[in-house]
Amino acid sequence: MSIQTQNLIKKYAVKTVLDLPALSIEPGELFGLVGNNGAGKTTFFRLVLDLIQATEGHVLSKGNDVAKEVNWKSYTGSYLDESFIIDFLTPIEFFEFAGATYEMSREKVHEELEKYEAFFSDEILGKGKRKYIRNFSKGNIQKIGIAAAMLPQPEILILDEPFANLDPTSQIRLKRMLTRLNQGKKTTILVSSHNLSHVADISTRILLLEKGKIVRDVLNVQNSTNGVLKELEDYFSVEE
Repeated sequence: MSIQTQNLIKKYAVKTVLDLPALSIEPGELFGLVGNNGAGKTTFFRLVLDLIQATEGHVLSKGNDVAKEVNWKSYTGSYLDESFIIDFLTPIEFFEFAGATYEMSREKVHEELEKYEAFFSDEILGKGKRKYIRNFSKGNIQKIGIAAAMLPQPEILILDEPFANLDPTSQIRLKRMLTRLNQGKKTTILVSSHNLSHVADISTRILLLEKGKIVRDVLNVQNSTNGVLKELEDYFSVEE
């Protein structure tokens, strides 16, 4: 298994925000996570990355307990929000720093960055290469964080709301990038999004969370993308 939960519970005071007794994510899955605000999506990702401590239970990454081991970090890339960015650096300084944490040489970092030229649209490594990250738009900061997470071509990639703040062209390019990484490198990808269409377009499996619990687990999404999308839209629809 790439990711596995064992009796995983997260509480804040007396409120349970996540309750996943048993969830297994297979190697090579493009795993979409959907749900309303407060469903537990980001909490789950933060537990997988050992950014917060579980109240009960464990998260295993390739069999390693993430709260007790560190070797899972070498094959995991992630971007959840701007706290993952060092915004007083320029983009290239940040990419070189991120690459160094995965023992990538500066030459290898620059070689990998060539793959993101279209995604960056000449705004990040072109005319904006001397700007500090904090001076970029929200959309370009999002692109920098996503690219840094993908840079080492990790075995497991975790992205929280990656389509937020991106223009339509960048959203389409990102979907293609994620699909290529998943299909070409067999990377296990976990993506959350409020955009049901984007999730249905790229995912091989979709998990729907509500108040911290699993309410739908849809496998083989690509065999019936339109049907899955309608199922999700029907679930979230409200009567006027």
